[in-house]
Amino acid sequence: MKLGIILETKEAEKSWNAFRFAIAALKKGNSVKMFLLGEAVECENIEDKEHDTPTLMKEYKANGGEILACGTCIKARHLEDTTSCPISTMNDCVDIVEWSDKMVTF
Repeated sequence: MKLGIILETKEAEKSWNAFRFAIAALKKGNSVKMFLLGEAVECENIEDKEHDTPTLMKEYKANGGEILACGTCIKARHLEDTTSCPISTMNDCVDIVEWSDKMVTF
């Protein structure tokens, strides 16, 4: 199955759970693409000992997951030089929705 995920929060536990879900889906043989929107573009900078989102982001990518991030949201936060996520557009987000068999939002 092709799963699309839109993540809209940088709240530590919610973003951590989104990546846990995405990794579990990949390990079950699904294809997963994630789009970071709004404050979620700051996920790789979350500092929380109990909910280590940056480590899970790396694990997700290492397992073949794809992450795109809203370029407008990145630019509004002046994060262009600090993000490892490809700067993308709303058209890319629409492409993920069209590609997906199912969509999940966090």
